[in-house]
Amino acid sequence: MVPDGTGIKKDNDRNADADTKHTRIAGRPMKAVVCRKYGPPEVLSLAELEKPAPGKGQVCVKIVATAVTASDCRVRAFRFPMWHPMILMFRLIIGVTGPRRPILGLVLAGEVESVGEDVTKFKPGDQVYGMTGADFGTYAEFKCLPENACLVKKPSFMSYEEAAAVTYGGLLAGYCLEKGEIHRRKKVLIYGASGAIGTAAVQLAKQTGAEVTGVCSTANLDLVESLGADMVIDYTREDRIDTGERYDFVFDAVGKDKSSKLKVSCRKALTRSGKYLSVDDGMLKSRTEDLHKINELMESGRFRAVIDRTYTLDQIVEAHCYVDTGRKRGNVVIDV
Repeated sequence: MVPDGTGIKKDNDRNADADTKHTRIAGRPMKAVVCRKYGPPEVLSLAELEKPAPGKGQVCVKIVATAVTASDCRVRAFRFPMWHPMILMFRLIIGVTGPRRPILGLVLAGEVESVGEDVTKFKPGDQVYGMTGADFGTYAEFKCLPENACLVKKPSFMSYEEAAAVTYGGLLAGYCLEKGEIHRRKKVLIYGASGAIGTAAVQLAKQTGAEVTGVCSTANLDLVESLGADMVIDYTREDRIDTGERYDFVFDAVGKDKSSKLKVSCRKALTRSGKYLSVDDGMLKSRTEDLHKINELMESGRFRAVIDRTYTLDQIVEAHCYVDTGRKRGNVVIDV
């Protein structure tokens, strides 16, 4: 059941967004969710801002669906591990007391409404989806981004909600698995196999022919098995890997700020030449070729979007509250 929108704050201050990319006058206002300071989900508020206009080499997308990701929640709360060597740099880049780019949101699916000068890859009416990365800005009705951003045309067989759901996990899982040289791996363990990144990682790893073991909670065992995992381990019941079990690739899809005895055991269960990789390791890159691959896999029935819940834009507080629980299965989608 989807909760109602109780608790969202209305804000008609058109000067709320200090980012000039979102304040260029284009004839009419748009709805957007803004975050002016770090804190709990309640710091998010619905505002009316000026609709952006595409500049040279840019496209303006009318957003139909976006998603609330763990990264969105981390930025909203500025919840970065204090051990991270880049913690001070994050504060300077993202914002000292609040996000410099107050419209959060990393992924979008929608229709190209207009294009700027010299745009050749897209035209008005094209259905597209993709990821804005550090530019954020998808908790809104419109978003302008460069035509060479991580943006691809959406196949007709894929709904906007599915497109918004597969983007974040598909891109990050694809990049991490490639970084871990997945095509050389025969026996793979994915810790956190039921989240946005984990559900994508299970499916992508299976495409390489690897034997995949997924780690998740009791409630998600059936889901992870349905995605192709050969074995599943319930972290609520197990605190170690069976003696003698070894993997040549262990992928931590939840990040280093969450740990358990089982995770420590997983890390130790590597073959001599095995590799351990966390989603937190290094700067992740989003690439259009990974989205094209997902298109192909979905069309052939070898990859599917996992959507837990769907909310509306004015239910963004409830959506963030739910993602903050850490219990979501796959993705939480926002219908804009």
